Amino acid sequence: MSDGRVSVVSKVAVVTGAGSGVGRAVALELLEAGWSVVLAGRREEALAETARLAGGGPPAPVVPTDVADPERVDALFAAVRERFGRLDLLFNNAGSFGPRGVPLEDLAYEDWRSVVDTNLTGAFLCARAAFRLMRDQDPRGGRIINNGSLSAHVPRPDSVAYTATKHAITGLTKSLSLDGRRYGIACGQIDIGNAATEMTERMSAGVPQASGEVVAEPVMDVADVARTVRHMASLPLEANVQFATVMATAMPYIGRG
Repeated sequence: MSDGRVSVVSKVAVVTGAGSGVGRAVALELLEAGWSVVLAGRREEALAETARLAGGGPPAPVVPTDVADPERVDALFAAVRERFGRLDLLFNNAGSFGPRGVPLEDLAYEDWRSVVDTNLTGAFLCARAAFRLMRDQDPRGGRIINNGSLSAHVPRPDSVAYTATKHAITGLTKSLSLDGRRYGIACGQIDIGNAATEMTERMSAGVPQASGEVVAEPVMDVADVARTVRHMASLPLEANVQFATVMATAMPYIGRG
């Protein structure tokens, strides 16, 4: 039974949002499994720290990138092409929740636009660039895994921008899956609930529920998310995990709302 490790000839992955949280955990998991991983994100120092945490093996290239900027995204994938000549995996992970606890009627247009630009437009721009590279390389094909969220299914209070973009990511995933068939490109989505990262630290202290109560929620080890992504990435292109939900077992998702 395969443990998800790649062959001696290293496969190449791009991980966006690799400077912290889920992105960092997935990047380190792939590096440990033998992948060559390009670390992309806004904060160069955080990306460099991810590279340092990887320890032995060839250094992971760090490419500071704002995924909402088409020119920066094109430069990222041009760097991948120049260095490796191909791309086997894009983990479309970069994202922003936006301001917390702001009611819809008080949400500024600029804050809405910032979340949409990062979560949705950024994911599209990276997927488009990955498609172009995967389409033209030999052998052709590759895989894209989008980071959705349980918010791709049900919202939390006062999360309209984040929830709307994560619902849209599901549509993006389905479109990429369909349009990628002719190029041998597979696309799946992982929907994550309460992985223990900087983004979810507040869960243990208590977060608003649909009832109006503030309740502490359980979290899970982010390493379990990383292992799931590695499994999805390790499948042959003839097989695909279309949607996977990985969540803290006792969190209020089933029955939420």
